[in-house]
Amino acid sequence: MKNISKELKLTIELVPETSWGNNIRKCVSQSNWDKIRKAAYAKYKYKCGICEAPGRLSCHEIWDYDDELHLQNLNGFIALCTMCHNIKHIGLSGILAQEGKLDFDKLIEHFKIVNGCNLKTYEKHYDDAFKKWNERSKHEWHINLGEFKDIIKKEM
Repeated sequence: MKNISKELKLTIELVPETSWGNNIRKCVSQSNWDKIRKAAYAKYKYKCGICEAPGRLSCHEIWDYDDELHLQNLNGFIALCTMCHNIKHIGLSGILAQEGKLDFDKLIEHFKIVNGCNLKTYEKHYDDAFKKWNERSKHEWHINLGEFKDIIKKEM
C-alpha cells in the first residue's frame, strides 16, 4: 500500500507527546525569533508556503523523524496561513473546536481543497497521523537542530 501522505500537499504533523514544548520559539530571544520568522515569510513571498494564501502568517518549524534512532531533526521553517497551521496542529485544533473557538469542518474542507482529495482520504490521513503519533509518543526523542544549532544553542 502506498504512503498517501507523500502525495498530499498539506499534511498533519503531530509532534510526539514526549517532545511537546520543544519548540524553537521558546529557545531563542524575541529578536532572533523575529529574524527567523521574517526570513521564512520573505522566503515564501509573504504567502502561505502550502496553499499560497496571502494575509496573516505563522512561522512553522519543519521537523522530520528518524523512527529507529528516535531523532527529531529540524529541517527549516515555513510560512503558513492560519488554516494550514491549524491542520499541522490538528490535535490542538480539535481541542479549540470542542471549546467553540474553531470550526473543525472548515479545516477539513481546507485540507480537501488544498489536496484535491475527498473526505475518505482526509480520514485515512488523520487516522494514520494519530497512529504514528501514538507510536512516536512512546519514546524519548533527541533533538538535532542541524544548520540552526548555532543561533539556537547560543541562547539555550
